[in-house]
Amino acid sequence: MTNLASGTVTLLFTDIEGSTRLLRELGDGYEQVLGDQRRLLREAFAARNGSEVDTAGDGFFYAFPRARDALLAAVEGQRALGAHEWPGVVQVRMGMHTGEPLSSGTGFVGLDVHRAARIMGAAHGGQILISQTTHDLARDLPPEIGVLDLGEHTLKDLPAAEHLFQVTRPDLVREFPPLRSLDASQQPAASAHHLRRQGARDRGGETDPRLGAIADPHRPGRRGEDTPRHRDRRGAGRRI
Repeated sequence: MTNLASGTVTLLFTDIEGSTRLLRELGDGYEQVLGDQRRLLREAFAARNGSEVDTAGDGFFYAFPRARDALLAAVEGQRALGAHEWPGVVQVRMGMHTGEPLSSGTGFVGLDVHRAARIMGAAHGGQILISQTTHDLARDLPPEIGVLDLGEHTLKDLPAAEHLFQVTRPDLVREFPPLRSLDASQQPAASAHHLRRQGARDRGGETDPRLGAIADPHRPGRRGEDTPRHRDRRGAGRRI
């Protein structure tokens, strides 16, 4: 694990849906599926300056210096998975959140990490979910990228409901069952709308993705495009 993003980062979690079922169905062939999935996602994420933080089972934990890059990496990862020939149904769920997690020396810790993981856990295979903070910081996106406003959802172990959005693109699956949240009833998804896109150039001050060390956890995050100026009052960037 090298060249981790630091300061304000976007944390992306992935997981193969129904991996136990796939393992039963494919037997020894599952090893090839797992290898192909890892290769495709690593290529897509590395192309957008993603840093691999951890690999657990069939899932990834990545960090990106910019919310825009994380969002586009997830889209490109899903497109690569969709274009690949699989021996069975292979669908990967993804979730992300932007904050200022604490460096543990071997990765990241804190509520921001748990929030990103819980957002991924609410998704279905093939779906990309993002938090309100990531939504607000992802700018200047291609016109084909949009979002569905899914409203607020209560997620396991988090102190308050999270406002979630689904990233869309014409060649990605759009319709999914209700999110896997703790809410007794789900609100229907709102109509798709494009993320806010601004033509202004990045104003600088962001973390250089080539940095090989994680920033001092006691230093405030850098002020740049991915500094959440409208930080989630419920704990985005909170250090625990």
